[in-house]
Amino acid sequence: MSTPVYPPLVLIPGFMLDETLWDEFKNYLPEVWPVRHASLNGGQTIKEIAQYIASQLPQQCVLIGFSMGGYIARQLAADYPERVAALILIASSLREDTEQQMQAKQQAIQALSPITFKGLSHSTIAKSLHPDHSNSELITRIKQMGSRLGYEALVTQSALRRAEVPTAIHCPTLVIASRYDALRTLEEADELVAALPNASLQVLDGSGHMIPLEQPEELAATIIDWLSAQPIDH
Repeated sequence: MSTPVYPPLVLIPGFMLDETLWDEFKNYLPEVWPVRHASLNGGQTIKEIAQYIASQLPQQCVLIGFSMGGYIARQLAADYPERVAALILIASSLREDTEQQMQAKQQAIQALSPITFKGLSHSTIAKSLHPDHSNSELITRIKQMGSRLGYEALVTQSALRRAEVPTAIHCPTLVIASRYDALRTLEEADELVAALPNASLQVLDGSGHMIPLEQPEELAATIIDWLSAQPIDH
């Protein structure tokens, strides 16, 4: 039986993460599936970033957004519905940062500079991982992603406001959550599913927030199974 070929999968990473977030995940996808990368660069607002990514998108694609990337993916799917065949939101939410979270980000920015910033802190990264995966190698990888993006990306991404991102999205949508995510709760995943007209939910066990790094094989299998059941032109 031949493997169906889908429109390109466009992978959008999360806060202070780059395309290497998806390295292991891609290894578990069928080789015939085309993959493209997007970043959170290209604008000062979620809508501007979405417009920049749209300028580089193929005519049809499947959007996969992780965490903050899920907000960008939703904006894209709402603004360019004719170009998004399906939407997959991983460890994402409808919610805006709380005032406390926004203040913490601003305090971190003020304590740093382009010279001193070397990536997110060890403690911040550790909170995003399941205790079983909170090892030095994984923490170092995440820290290096932030370091490569740099201080200016930290400033821009920390200031992104999420409250106005649309939910009027009608393409097939899969919300993927982790049962042990310390940053995004299952309640938030349920809110997403309830707000999106054609959404369903899959919950993974054994991972923290960083699903693409912690459970790349399980994530890929979940996406393959779901996409295979969708009415998408191959």
